[in-house]
Amino acid sequence: MSASGGTKAIVAALAANLAIAVAKFVAFVFSGSSSMLAESVHSLADSGNQGLLLLGGKKAQREATPQHPFGYGRERYIYAFLVSIVLFTVGGMFAIYEGYAKIQDPHEIEHWYWPIGVLVFAILAESFSFRTAIKESNEIRGNLSWGQFIKRAKAPELPVVLLEDLGALVGLVLALAGVGIALATGDGIWDGIGTLCIGVLLIVIAIVLAAETKSLLLGEAAGTEDVEKIKAAVVDGDVVTGVIHMRTLHLGPEELLVAAKIAVQSDDTATEVANAINAAEARIREAVPIARVIYLEPDIFNAEAAAKGANPAKSPGGDGH
Repeated sequence: MSASGGTKAIVAALAANLAIAVAKFVAFVFSGSSSMLAESVHSLADSGNQGLLLLGGKKAQREATPQHPFGYGRERYIYAFLVSIVLFTVGGMFAIYEGYAKIQDPHEIEHWYWPIGVLVFAILAESFSFRTAIKESNEIRGNLSWGQFIKRAKAPELPVVLLEDLGALVGLVLALAGVGIALATGDGIWDGIGTLCIGVLLIVIAIVLAAETKSLLLGEAAGTEDVEKIKAAVVDGDVVTGVIHMRTLHLGPEELLVAAKIAVQSDDTATEVANAINAAEARIREAVPIARVIYLEPDIFNAEAAAKGANPAKSPGGDGH
């Protein structure tokens, strides 16, 4: 997994969540707090999720095979999608079930210092993990807002860890509020309400993650900036005079497929066109290093046909000839 995959952030989140899961479960045993049980399962699910992300990153590094000629880069998207499913089912649905059960049969929290102490510890540990994820994200985020970064990121690991850590911190605050109000009022129903809120939060985050990773699984094009760089790199102003139409597709977070029909002059020789294509491919790879699979098809540009419309299927040379 490349640096942009956020391996450091994943490992930090994994270590924090394992320690927190154990601490929360111990607090549940001594206090009987449903918020603590829901949070312990949440942290355990998060730990499994980070394991899935690491496994996906490892599997994505396999070499291409005749059956999978474009490699396995998209496995990172598959495992990120699995994370959203785990977060929804194991984290969110369990918390809702546990919260409902506690509201139906509330009981007083015992040994209040256990859940309070563990929640404070968990907030500190999750803050460290969240800070690591933010630091790694800032190295590649550029001028994008956080919402734009999560939506446009082609490497799924950092957005997943960011949303998981954010959800964990908000969930811990909800758990602390639920336990605190339950202790102050002596009514255990507030612990159940806090648990329900945690479940709803996790389901919302899971839905956001699923939507974003689904888009990546379906296949996303290169970003606007990279598309413009590729178009500029293709044209040499001599043999290659323009781009008739072009398609890009992410085969993985760090691998881009580029397919384009390029305009050449009718009097260019086959040797001149072949040399121009080789030179254009070299310029593309220099401008956008992740453009590793490139197919350029030459065609004679027809200005009259081009003027009829911008539909690539109807553009000159766009009919598959």
